[in-house]
Amino acid sequence: MNKDIYRGPLEQVNAYCWRIPKSYKQGMRVDGLIFASERLLEKIKQDQAPDQVANVAFLPGIQHASLAMPDIHWGYGFCIGGVAATDPEEGGVITPGGIGFDINCGVRLVRSNLFYREVKPHLRTLVDELFRNIPTGVGRSGRYKFDKKELHNLLAEGSRYLIGRGLATQGDIDHTEAQGRLDGAEPDNVSERALERGAEQCGTLGSGNHFLEVEVVDHIFDEEAARVMGLEKDMICVLIHSGSRGLGYQVCDDALAMLRKAPEKYGIELPDRQLACAPVDSPEGRHYIGAMRAAANFAWCNRQLLMQQAREVFAAVFGRSWQELQMNLVYDVCHNIAKFEEHTVNGKRKKVWVHRKGATRAFPPEHPEVPPMYRHIGQPVIIPGDMGRASWVLVGQEGSMDKTFGTTCHGAGRAMSRTASVKDAAGRRIDKELEALGIIARAQSRKGLAEEQSKAYKNVDDVVEVVDRAGLSKRVARLRPIGVIKG
Repeated sequence: MNKDIYRGPLEQVNAYCWRIPKSYKQGMRVDGLIFASERLLEKIKQDQAPDQVANVAFLPGIQHASLAMPDIHWGYGFCIGGVAATDPEEGGVITPGGIGFDINCGVRLVRSNLFYREVKPHLRTLVDELFRNIPTGVGRSGRYKFDKKELHNLLAEGSRYLIGRGLATQGDIDHTEAQGRLDGAEPDNVSERALERGAEQCGTLGSGNHFLEVEVVDHIFDEEAARVMGLEKDMICVLIHSGSRGLGYQVCDDALAMLRKAPEKYGIELPDRQLACAPVDSPEGRHYIGAMRAAANFAWCNRQLLMQQAREVFAAVFGRSWQELQMNLVYDVCHNIAKFEEHTVNGKRKKVWVHRKGATRAFPPEHPEVPPMYRHIGQPVIIPGDMGRASWVLVGQEGSMDKTFGTTCHGAGRAMSRTASVKDAAGRRIDKELEALGIIARAQSRKGLAEEQSKAYKNVDDVVEVVDRAGLSKRVARLRPIGVIKG
């Protein structure tokens, strides 16, 4: 697909929403809606991501609209930041392009009882120890090994399986989206190649935009919500961003190969072969859903083990157990997944498959799927930015149910390709630039830091402002990075 500037229609709905009318392309079943400010819109039009929003509107069974969040940028099939709900009762489909290669890539936030003044003298040691002890980089294996039977159980049970290994607590499970497990996972649908790739990668960070960051709470916007989450100004937190590693990538790759001819088989016409899909209730659809759910469970285990390793490093550096340091999980959210959820569409309650690709669930207060301890404030939403600026904690709002199938953004969103970012950083030392800002960064290569430099991303503050003003999620706290490890 051509990634040049988008030249199609964008009609302003309000200050934070823009419409691509379904008349734009013959075959669109619904409009496209992009949530953005005028400032972000100029960046959004610099690639073909809006055209991908229009293409998603061709999917059979799609409900309400093809949606995109303000961190939208070009991706495989769907744009990153794309959301679509399909109704199986109306021939709705499931599509790997609406979930992504890194199934259940997501973030988890861990708080502590440490404050910046205590940690600052030990920051370099802390970051060095995190980098030494947590495997980062392409294809790296980790310290946790699972034989075939154990891996099968892990894929079926999700992070609850790790309680029996002494690597998770019930509190960890209670503070994880879906309690760290999607029902209906089918480990037998996961190929041998995927199992081989995942066998030694659970508990590893990976590369690209994945990271583990030490954060300080920079500003509190909602005192009550922050209190409920255990967050205070100047408190030290850990933010972890990773997914299902090689296993999830292989599950997606396998599914795309399986689905290559499915649209023709089921009489589905698509404008982009990257949207390869099958009806939810078809053999192909059911097979992929079972494997996708298993990969999602693997990702929750991966982040659980990454958190556990971080806890152990903090305990060693500060000479107190992680329990004494109160390194409790605030919440874990996924942002590359499809879930079967109940929503109101045109005044009617129905169950739909919500594809969220680079988009985060944001259920409002009193929603039954929000954990009891957070039910009166809404589901915590964790939005990582770039390693030089900020990340955010928000809570879901009622507007998300009305407008976006209970969804908000997932990050800052790239503003520059990796190639362009490396070229821009030529001759510069990104680690030294970060150090001048008080941020200690460690990575496997200078190229990795160059690809992820702050200029490569939109300003996450601008993105968060849109979802806050649009009523999708509400600002609770801004976090500032002080230590970063990457692949």
